[in-house]
Amino acid sequence: MIEYKGASVKELFFQKIEEEANNHHLIQHEFSPSEEEMLKNIFLKPFASATNTYQFSHNVDLELNVLYKLTNEINRNEKIGNTHEGIISHLRTSSRHPNIKEGELFIIRFNDIFLEDKTIDGLGIFKVEKKDPFIETPDWTKEPTLLFKEGIGEKKLDKACLILFDEDPFTILAYDNNNSEAVYWKNDFIQLDFKKDHVNNTNHFLEMTKTYITNQMPEEFEVSKTDQIDLLNKSIKYFKEAENFDKGEFELSVFGQEEEAVKSFRFFDKQYQEDMDLELEDNFKIAVQSVKKQARIFKSVLKLDKNFHVYIHGNRELIERGQDSDGRKYYKIYYENES
Repeated sequence: MIEYKGASVKELFFQKIEEEANNHHLIQHEFSPSEEEMLKNIFLKPFASATNTYQFSHNVDLELNVLYKLTNEINRNEKIGNTHEGIISHLRTSSRHPNIKEGELFIIRFNDIFLEDKTIDGLGIFKVEKKDPFIETPDWTKEPTLLFKEGIGEKKLDKACLILFDEDPFTILAYDNNNSEAVYWKNDFIQLDFKKDHVNNTNHFLEMTKTYITNQMPEEFEVSKTDQIDLLNKSIKYFKEAENFDKGEFELSVFGQEEEAVKSFRFFDKQYQEDMDLELEDNFKIAVQSVKKQARIFKSVLKLDKNFHVYIHGNRELIERGQDSDGRKYYKIYYENES
């Protein structure tokens, strides 16, 4: 999603999050190249493979979204300044649930993050709840001693969001590695919603297509598992090969001249968007990273009892389904080479 190698750390703030804890540190000095590389790998690298984008939201008025106002102030002033106190206060207010863990909060101002075709500044907010154990080897100039410690490494952090200061509405990347807990991080602290952009258009359209082919089509048409896999393969193939999505071209590529299938698909698409409260465009730039993620769940596997798994990736005409005189079902597969 982002390219972070050329980014730099402008400010770093961290504080222990627990009741009545007021010790905090605001660091504004320049980090050495190795220190900065470590910070970027810990805090920015997880967002490089993000496949969903979000934006701030509020069910009444966006100006009532506390974190939106605070981060917007940082964007205007270009410094964390005293705004971190408001962020800490808002986090404590948002996390009163008894199951919510204490931890350490990092607020980091970044410059020159590459997003799409431009470099922009951003603000990262990270909560560390669990630390990784490590062994510090001895200083050999002194008496050798192994030190057993805990610290923050390059494993994905517990909770994080990166607010990218592009044109309003700001693009937000976010994750929560402890989804089984109270969902305060995304719902109460950040208050976010999917952003209406090409990334989520790609994600949602592929998810809708998969749902239609695997769930809805068998209810309306006589369609075999092999036919469903073929349609799924055609769908993901279109997204892999095209740079820009065109709904008419997609329908032709997947369903051909089957007018009833196209009509059914369009009706399902409309109903799906209404049910999911989405507004998908008919034309948009395809997000490559999202396609790569979705391709993993577009199953091309035909499971036959507990004996065989047949992977179908290509020409549907090279596999035939039949039944012998004893009522046993079979598939006939044509091929030229085996390996």
